[in-house]
Amino acid sequence: MKKGWVYKKEKLSGTVWEDDNGYHFQYEESYLQNPDYGAVSRTLPLRSEKFTDKNMLPFFDGLIPEGWLLQIAIDNWKLNPRDRMTLLLTLCKDCIGDVSIRNYEL
Repeated sequence: MKKGWVYKKEKLSGTVWEDDNGYHFQYEESYLQNPDYGAVSRTLPLRSEKFTDKNMLPFFDGLIPEGWLLQIAIDNWKLNPRDRMTLLLTLCKDCIGDVSIRNYEL
């Protein structure tokens, strides 16, 4: 299982992960208790239930670079362009905007 922390404006907002059932995102309970922070995306409204899809959730897929920038990352880090979760965890630590993804570490 691949897993990452999702931050919005440097506040831990939730967890994104991939397992045998697909891709998932779930907000942290502490984040939900402060509605001033707002949803990570309009397509991921604040709720305690997890979001699940067989494919990468569109908001997170949209964070992954495209074109020449993606190709540079694939070539330099020897990444599999079909492994969307590894791309997300590797390339989205410092995205444009207020959301970032960091590797899940115990």
